[in-house]
Amino acid sequence: MEYRQHSDAREYIFKCGSLFSGAGGLDLGFWATGSFSIEFAVEILKAPVRTYSRNFGLPIYPVTSFPNGQAVYEGDVEAVNFLNSTACSVDVLLGGPPCQDFSVVRGPEWDRQGIRVERGRLYLQFIRALTALKPKLFVFENVPGLVSANKGWAYRAVLEGFQEAGWTVVFADIVDSAFVGVPQKRKRLIVVGLRRDLVNHATFNKAYQLFRDRLSGRDSLFSKYPLTPLEAFEGKPLPLLEERYKEIMSEYEPILGTRRWSAVEDYLAVNRITPSSWKEVEAAFEEHEKLLKELGWLGKRVAELSLPDGTTERPRESPTVVERMKYIPPDGNHELVRGTAWEVEGRGISLIYRRLHPLKPAYTVVAYGGGGTWGYHYERSLSRLTHRERARLQTFPDSFLFHGTSQEIRAQIGEAVPPLLAKKIACVCAEILSEVSA
Repeated sequence: MEYRQHSDAREYIFKCGSLFSGAGGLDLGFWATGSFSIEFAVEILKAPVRTYSRNFGLPIYPVTSFPNGQAVYEGDVEAVNFLNSTACSVDVLLGGPPCQDFSVVRGPEWDRQGIRVERGRLYLQFIRALTALKPKLFVFENVPGLVSANKGWAYRAVLEGFQEAGWTVVFADIVDSAFVGVPQKRKRLIVVGLRRDLVNHATFNKAYQLFRDRLSGRDSLFSKYPLTPLEAFEGKPLPLLEERYKEIMSEYEPILGTRRWSAVEDYLAVNRITPSSWKEVEAAFEEHEKLLKELGWLGKRVAELSLPDGTTERPRESPTVVERMKYIPPDGNHELVRGTAWEVEGRGISLIYRRLHPLKPAYTVVAYGGGGTWGYHYERSLSRLTHRERARLQTFPDSFLFHGTSQEIRAQIGEAVPPLLAKKIACVCAEILSEVSA
């Protein structure tokens, strides 16, 4: 994904602002299209604010000074005065309120309080900003757990809030990032609304169809042929990684047995792909190569990077964890060492000490969690992923540098919307805005 500093000279068509901005994954996708300027971002946590400022080239101001030109505003969104909308006009408002209280990772319904708790009601701040700023369009993202939280009435309350504020929801669905080329099975709830005075029957239908088709991967082969962690980390399409794949998998023969390893054949098998023709397979890997180039990874191995934010440094791991991971093959988890000296707690939680499979989209990169939830490499000699490897799984460009402690960087990466998914959303938004603004 081409990425340039915000100060670079370029011609913008639309303006956007964001709330609950985090490190800026959603904003980066819009910025990368070349059609959107970033007018403001609001974030409460110090580390992601500095990450955002560092990468978008925007100054940092306290939220009490809003609006004060293009900037990232640090502090609680509740303290922002959005009423002076003429001083901060935007076409698009982006936002993803903190979602831990809706996440299914938290466990059963009784442990997901959702809209009953303060964080779950932060969507009201998003609606407050909509009402004051009156953008033409909004993009609201959250975890899929919002749909089922509080027996579904939390989600209904959010949608009704948008409607009452004067927006028509033109798209609302759970999207799998892997379907648009992200090398990770990461599902997000995406809700897009268009200001009611701009909507007619034809506009509604076009917007819905565009979002449905682009975000489900109908316009590409990624929904059938997903990009893999091996390609993301090695910077090459799979047909060029046969020998590398054999080298990786041969390390596991002491526990998996000797077998014939074939990168392309095994890829088709583990992803349960039945090609319509070999020409289709070739076309799919051509798409993979184009995407690697778009993301800036083509020909660049993540293991050979050395970046000043420390994200390329291999984390230190205890000898016990290193030894445990030797008995867990790709796509396996802690269940495979149950009953051995390496057994751990976490029955029923598949994420614990789970290894990536080099040929399957990664499981969801998470922001928080204790031992065993950090994400583990597909190479047998390695255990915990570096932050840069996790950032690649999220499709952050290598030029995007993070600020903060290791835990703060982990949270910023894990909480982000994959910039590639955001870019797909942004392209559709630009099409819709061009039509309604004509």
